Amino acid sequence: MRFLFAALAVFVLAAMPAAGQVRLPTEGYADIVERLAPAVVNIATRQRVRGVEELPRFPPGSPLERFNEGLDEGEAQITSLGSGFIISPDGVIITNNHVIEAADAIDVILQDGATLEATVIGRDPATDVAVLRVQAGAPLPYVNLGDSDSARVGDVVMAIGNPFGLGGSLSVGVVSARNRNIDAGRYDDFIQTDAAINRGNSGGPLFNTDGEVIGVNTAIVSPTGGSVGVGFATPTSIVRPVVQQLLRYGETRRGWLGVRLANLTPAVAQRAGLSGASGAVITRVTPNGPAARAGLRPGDVVLRYGGRDAADSRTLTRMVGESGVGDEVEIEVLRDGQRMTLRATIQRLQESDSGARAIAGGEEGGVPRRDGGPRGGRIFGVALSELDASLREEFQIEPSIAGLVVLGVDVGGENEGVVRAGDVIEAMAFETVDSIAVARAIAGRAAIGEHAMIVRINRDGAVTYRRLRARS
Repeated sequence: MRFLFAALAVFVLAAMPAAGQVRLPTEGYADIVERLAPAVVNIATRQRVRGVEELPRFPPGSPLERFNEGLDEGEAQITSLGSGFIISPDGVIITNNHVIEAADAIDVILQDGATLEATVIGRDPATDVAVLRVQAGAPLPYVNLGDSDSARVGDVVMAIGNPFGLGGSLSVGVVSARNRNIDAGRYDDFIQTDAAINRGNSGGPLFNTDGEVIGVNTAIVSPTGGSVGVGFATPTSIVRPVVQQLLRYGETRRGWLGVRLANLTPAVAQRAGLSGASGAVITRVTPNGPAARAGLRPGDVVLRYGGRDAADSRTLTRMVGESGVGDEVEIEVLRDGQRMTLRATIQRLQESDSGARAIAGGEEGGVPRRDGGPRGGRIFGVALSELDASLREEFQIEPSIAGLVVLGVDVGGENEGVVRAGDVIEAMAFETVDSIAVARAIAGRAAIGEHAMIVRINRDGAVTYRRLRARS
């Protein structure tokens, strides 16, 4: 009997790892990829560039000469590639905003080689999500959005996309980490994976082994520009509500509370008698905003929002953004050792490519641009914006400081670590900059020969100088 018991124990222990791998295919991934790949598309964009004589046209007689058509003297055309995936049979496609944001024309190439012209339904720079539509004349293959919150570290994942223009490419890995903050924006909550993600994979799907999309491949960390096993995907928990709003409104309609937040540090938690607890500390309240009207104050620790735990400042920012405009939300806070519940009526956060501002009652605010130029843009992999009141509030920039604020830097780009979100670039190449148009002109000169630029930065009120590489 003792021998039988021992044998049975060995059998049970030996069976346990096998039971943990029931979701893994026993003979590779061919069957599931065959089912999913037709819904993954290549995205080719074209952008017309004016006044840059150094960009050559395609030579006469070459297969790409057709891209010269319609270009005036002194114009050239830049093409770029990315990925996307179809989520409905009528041709709705998800991709990254940075794949299509500067495009004059967007082509979607299906697995069978058919090329369809795409139109932009809407895009959201804050989460780097864009929604396109194509008209195919027949139902298209599509994939479903899954539950990214159920993904665990160690789960097998698959990336299908268009790396370096090689369409229909598969890579396999695992979920390396969850809830990653890579300083790409205020809604950072990435899935990290070691599945190979390279240039051109942006906008493509990250699948679980059930064939559901759990993320949109967005960024990599790489000293070489190629995959080193550190890739990031925006989880569907963030993507899904953005897509729903873009399909419904053509834009995002996020909630606004009117506070600036910080994480609850162990020292603050101990002083507040919350050892081991989580939450977000209010460091600033916008006058006459929803929080101010609800009675919230600087120093309040937000413990719960709308009946859900506020784990940290990023979590609370997401929950506020997902709130409906006009919703009355219960907010549980700790103030001077006492718990209390306040009610706030959420207003709308009006967003643009360059930042966000709050509006009440749905009325548009702000002064329109007279020169027709963009309020924000990307230069050498750095997302920049002209300053407005909301950005000054978000990054705590004093009214006396002038320049362009850094919203983010491409992960793995040449200028990663040189500047960071919240920096104000006051001068480029020793020339004062106060508009994107001026910055583009200076950057255009530096781009010839890829010369580095000295930039003067105001960081938290202190002035410093950095060398910005003239390439992305």
